[in-house]
Amino acid sequence: MSRKIWLPLGAAVLVLNAVQWVVSEAVAAAAWTNPVYSYATNYISDLGVPDCGTKFQDRVICSPDHALMNTSFIVQGVLFAAGVILLAVPLLTGRARRVVVALAGAHAVGFLLVGLFHGSASGPGYSLGLHVGGAAVAIVCANTIVIMAGSLKSLQLPRAYRVFSIAIGALGLLSEAGVGVSTSTAGIFERGGVYSWLLWSVVTGVSLLVGQTRRATGAKMPENVPA
Repeated sequence: MSRKIWLPLGAAVLVLNAVQWVVSEAVAAAAWTNPVYSYATNYISDLGVPDCGTKFQDRVICSPDHALMNTSFIVQGVLFAAGVILLAVPLLTGRARRVVVALAGAHAVGFLLVGLFHGSASGPGYSLGLHVGGAAVAIVCANTIVIMAGSLKSLQLPRAYRVFSIAIGALGLLSEAGVGVSTSTAGIFERGGVYSWLLWSVVTGVSLLVGQTRRATGAKMPENVPA
């Protein structure tokens, strides 16, 4: 495939991934009735726990649409990795490309573990460990990719985009580090660590798609100009 195909395809995949995550999360959260799901205090992982009425870390968990959220976890890992790789192959070379591809692959594996092993204490002893470990790896890798997108001078990207990428990626890592500060804000901090790369995906994807459209339109305009 040529660069003209890789770039818009990767951009579309990134946007699609962010949309499917936000929609799936909203639907799964809305399905909670007793107790009501809180974006501030509940972890995202709570939406994927299959047991209803279990108490874990002072939170009563009951997610009727846990299958939807666990599927979204896995799909997110695959789509984000695919979108990043589709962009990295034509835009990067050498070590930078290898590092980004490796980070994207690790992110996909991390979310595969998140989707397959739920985050509660009621499962097998190894389940929670795999879930937390997979989530940690996935979150760190995704935000590192976002920071790299802004810091690689070889990409020759606009300054505003570079500042945005570095800032949002750094904010994502800092937010994730603050998850355990308070149980009343754990959900907010965790979402800061996740929404960072989802927002970056939308901004990057839309920017590339708009740019491709403008270039295609600009290339055709001279043909319509009267002699």
